[in-house]
Amino acid sequence: MSGMAIGLWVFAGLMVLLVFRVHVGVGMFFGGAAAFLMVNHGDFNALLFTLNNLAYARLSNYDLAVIPLFMLMGQFATHGGLSRALFRVTGNFIGHFKGGLAMAATGACAGFGAICGSSLATAATMGQVALPELRAHGYSGRLATGTLAAGGTLGIMIPPSIPLVIYAVLTQESIGKLFMAAVIPGLLAVLGYMMVIRILVTLNPASGPAGPRVPWDQRMTSLVGVIPVLLVFLVVIVGIYGGWANPTEAASIGAAACGVLAVLTGGMRWRGIRTSIIGTAHATAMIYLVLLGADVLNAGLAITQLPAELAIWVRDSGLPPLSVIIAILLVYILLGSVMDSLAMILLTIPIFYPVVMGLDLWELTASDKSIWFGILALMVVEIGLVHPPLGMNLFIIQKLAKDVPYMETAKGVLPFLASDLIRIVLMVLFPSISLWLVRSLG
Repeated sequence: MSGMAIGLWVFAGLMVLLVFRVHVGVGMFFGGAAAFLMVNHGDFNALLFTLNNLAYARLSNYDLAVIPLFMLMGQFATHGGLSRALFRVTGNFIGHFKGGLAMAATGACAGFGAICGSSLATAATMGQVALPELRAHGYSGRLATGTLAAGGTLGIMIPPSIPLVIYAVLTQESIGKLFMAAVIPGLLAVLGYMMVIRILVTLNPASGPAGPRVPWDQRMTSLVGVIPVLLVFLVVIVGIYGGWANPTEAASIGAAACGVLAVLTGGMRWRGIRTSIIGTAHATAMIYLVLLGADVLNAGLAITQLPAELAIWVRDSGLPPLSVIIAILLVYILLGSVMDSLAMILLTIPIFYPVVMGLDLWELTASDKSIWFGILALMVVEIGLVHPPLGMNLFIIQKLAKDVPYMETAKGVLPFLASDLIRIVLMVLFPSISLWLVRSLG
């Protein structure tokens, strides 16, 4: 059996394991182990030799230290009440418009994503904060849950972003440049979601009634309360890209600052600190388990030569580069039905990245192409989090909105998916959307 055939069988077997709800990290480990054994005709020596130093080599990577630090920053923001402050200030400014509270929830999701880096955490936290307010003000269940499920994806779209850190580690790309490249697409996502809400309430005014107008002095008072959150975001992002601090140092400063803010302004006490640390440990352990499984799988696929052969096949096939990109994006959308964003990045980047780097796309340099594809992959992974039937954000919001049927939530997210697809088409056709800021500040 050829290496390409072995690689394809391993990939198919992994999909079967995921269908039977085997943990993705464990599934990738067994897939990689199977590849080693099939290539070496059942000889365990190559597999054991690879496993000998694999865990140390991966977990001693200094760049990965930013993951628990960003997770801790998000935990402090959650338990310190910073999410409520963000929703309050956006609601005070635009809540008196039709659909204004839903737009405020979207803006708050973006703000929380700027200090969190996790989509699931953003959806869960902002769902707890905003969903009761939306329902109390007469918003339809479909609009309320659809908005929060889609808004949760901003947790990974607005930097800092855990999947972008993983992409940077896998491709040896600059974390700072990837964060800067995600800023404009992230802002376009926020504006796109708000436009969707505006269109929906225009077509059906009863779905998102206007709230009471808040006096200007109250608006300004609430605005002052979120200035420290904005400063944390600027310190982290500008510090990384400006060269004042490396990503780990900037994440450390951000986590410490969020912790201080949570204690001083949110009233977080020892119990909240303890919960934040334990939550960070659990999330980090899960991420590192998936990382280790992905390392074994990627090593196994490497000896099958599947990524290299696939890249050569695409290069010699004569297919237009744009057709290849579209096919890759469709694969991401399909994978979004069975796995989470982190697993998709870890599983596909070692396969797709060499293929994309071998394409002649818009006369982009290798560095520009690497950054552009990272943001594009992130945007498609974002769709996987919310598209029916198995989008993770849908289930998180569904647990919070027990009075809203699942099908209503799924229907509610469809208009936001249309906005995502439009944004992806623009990103494919106009790479400068993500590259302009990087080039301007480079």
